[in-house]
Amino acid sequence: MTTTTLAVLVPLLPILGAAAGLLLGRTAPGFVRPLAVLPSLAALALAAVVAVRQGGDAAIDSATELTPTGSVPVELALHIDGFAALVAVLVAFVATCVQIYSTGYLRDDPRYPSYAALVSLFTSAMLLVVYSGDLIVLLVGWEVMGICSYFLVGHYWETPEARAASIKAFLVTKLGDVPFLIGLFALATDAGSFRITKILSTVANGGLHHPTLIALLLLAGVAGKSAQFPLHTWLPDAMAGPTPVSALIHAATMVAAGVYFVARLLPVFEASSAAMVVLAVMAAVTMAGSGLAALAQDDIKRVLAYSTIGQLGYMTGALAVGDRGAAVFHLLSHGAFKALLFLAAGVIIHASGTNSLAAMSRMGNLRARVPDAFWTMTVALLALAAIPPFSGFFSKESVLGAAEHAASGDTAHIPGIAGWIVLVAGLLAAFLTAAYATRLWLLAFHGRGVEAPDHGRQPVAMNAVLWVLAVPSLALGGLAYRVLPDWFDGRDLTPTLTTSVLGTGVALVGGIVTYGAWRHTTALAARTPLGAVAAHPEGDAGLVEAEAIASHTPAYGDVASAPDPADPGRLLLGPLHRHAASGFHLDAVYAALFVRPVMAAASLVRFLDREVVDTYVRGAGTLPRLLGAAVRRAQTGNMQTYVSALLAGTVVLTVAVLLVATGA
Repeated sequence: MTTTTLAVLVPLLPILGAAAGLLLGRTAPGFVRPLAVLPSLAALALAAVVAVRQGGDAAIDSATELTPTGSVPVELALHIDGFAALVAVLVAFVATCVQIYSTGYLRDDPRYPSYAALVSLFTSAMLLVVYSGDLIVLLVGWEVMGICSYFLVGHYWETPEARAASIKAFLVTKLGDVPFLIGLFALATDAGSFRITKILSTVANGGLHHPTLIALLLLAGVAGKSAQFPLHTWLPDAMAGPTPVSALIHAATMVAAGVYFVARLLPVFEASSAAMVVLAVMAAVTMAGSGLAALAQDDIKRVLAYSTIGQLGYMTGALAVGDRGAAVFHLLSHGAFKALLFLAAGVIIHASGTNSLAAMSRMGNLRARVPDAFWTMTVALLALAAIPPFSGFFSKESVLGAAEHAASGDTAHIPGIAGWIVLVAGLLAAFLTAAYATRLWLLAFHGRGVEAPDHGRQPVAMNAVLWVLAVPSLALGGLAYRVLPDWFDGRDLTPTLTTSVLGTGVALVGGIVTYGAWRHTTALAARTPLGAVAAHPEGDAGLVEAEAIASHTPAYGDVASAPDPADPGRLLLGPLHRHAASGFHLDAVYAALFVRPVMAAASLVRFLDREVVDTYVRGAGTLPRLLGAAVRRAQTGNMQTYVSALLAGTVVLTVAVLLVATGA
């Protein structure tokens, strides 16, 4: 079987599994779980075969025109280079892990068949984005992911939090997709094609007429899809969905799509120095702001959500300094340890069994209860904090090293200011990342919360997936930085001495300072017993999560009503804590700048429609009605009245004729 045929099957198998799962969900429920897992597993195997055959050599290209358009053609095209081959393996790997994990996590959920089908469709859409060689076909996968995220985030649609989060995710991403679509059309108009290879050839020959405008329009869509400032606010609220969905969105789909898109079309952005500086500023603000916000969150999933935003900032920062190899390296590394973090958080949520769901201030004695989650999450947090020799160290250092080269002026076509912006923000984010990772570990596993009833061991499928994901989180980086350059642009990804010392140093300082703050606050709070926390009844992890969301608890956005005074984040942030906990009030800013004016405009339109337009419409009907009423008064039904009126009319006409004749 040819490589092209295998590549076509990779996104096709999950969508076929989704269709079959929906059809058999009610009639043959026993087939739902195999139809959820096996297509993703087969897609993973085929993606691995495609990657081995591609081997980092010349890109595999294949295309056929769908239908004549009379203008710029639209083609069903594949473009598989080293980037696409490895990212597809990541997507299929994480999706398979999520599907296996979900068989235990949502084992008693009555909507599991539709959930599993949507996860498969989500996976298929991302694989289509990865392999696509035509921007219109890529756009199809891009938008299918948007609608899948809407349904999956709103899986617990009975709760107002889930409904609001799904609508917010859909609207914010669509806000970015509008200029993104305009940018795609402008790019294709300049290049005369939607084919990625032809577009890159046009850029290389200087054929783009409006590079800055096109790049900025495309960046709007990237900011929305990859949750970058200022369109990142939907991602923390999206934690209202099931935890496995969060793992899929954060690790391998949706948010990774924007970074991958820029990596694939990086020469388009490099054609505009202004766009690269804008990208660098966007990455810097995202890294710093998300780190501060993560340090103030009490919900464990919201901490991880802001962490994802910050790590995506590292990736966009690498792209801003022209190193897509470093960006995709961190994308691959982050995909493994972030999926592990979310799935371990799902185990913790079930084990804690509290009304506060994932409130770290209310967790107690979890280390002994969930040893698998404890050890694997410790590995993932060390990778997140970029502590050597874990995978996150090597990928994050490749980003900082690329920023250092750009800042020194060694990178062509990249403004030196972009390098400095990314380097300084990256070091600050390294400190903050280590700080909130240490805080999460301390509060989740060494907290002072009231211990909830033990729900027993987690399903084997859940714990097994954690250990599978722990392997690349621990060992991927040390091997990858030697091998990946042959798959990418050939640029060296070896950590440099300067950034390695600086990055590791600030990370260690961040962890030590947070630990010291925790010890200090714990000593002060020793005489302040934490209020008792009501426990959930025993049950399936997904149902526990749904019940907790439905109970309107502090999870998903609100500050805990009885926070742990031993929280080191409060001491470290001081007066900034309240603002960071609410995401620096960006939602309130959007409400003031956009939501309220739109609502006011809608009220005005409604008033004009009812009081002005409807008045004219009603008036147009009132006049004939009055005339009809006047005419109707003459129709009395009395014959004498009719004869009298006829005679009177005859007399009037006779007199009028005589007067006219006499005058003549």
